[in-house]
Amino acid sequence: MHAILGAVEARDHDAIDAQLADDVSFTGPAVARAYVGKALTSAILRGVDRIFSDLRYTRSVESADGRDIVLVFEASVGGTDINGCDLLHVDEDGKIDDIVVMVRPLSAAKDLSAALGSEFRQILADAAQS
Repeated sequence: MHAILGAVEARDHDAIDAQLADDVSFTGPAVARAYVGKALTSAILRGVDRIFSDLRYTRSVESADGRDIVLVFEASVGGTDINGCDLLHVDEDGKIDDIVVMVRPLSAAKDLSAALGSEFRQILADAAQS
């Protein structure tokens, strides 16, 4: 299993950052376009960490070559239970170069979107400091 799972569960942001490719692309459940770049993706992941409570991974699936990973999770956002999955792609250097996050139910996706919207000013400030 890719080391990202342990890093996220430990809330070790330095370890997470070390696993991201410089040109990583992040697509969240409430946006139509991807955010590109390590600094911005790292800041988004830190923002999500501030929003989620009780994050736990319940399943992981990895392709035979280890370059595609699905991490299924449960968490809570503002008291709303959320289920989701992180779809990860790993480049030839072993770095994560693509992250797609999907969540359900719709009410949880809306709560997550609102919470991230409230965090986005801080996320942009954090990205600018990197």
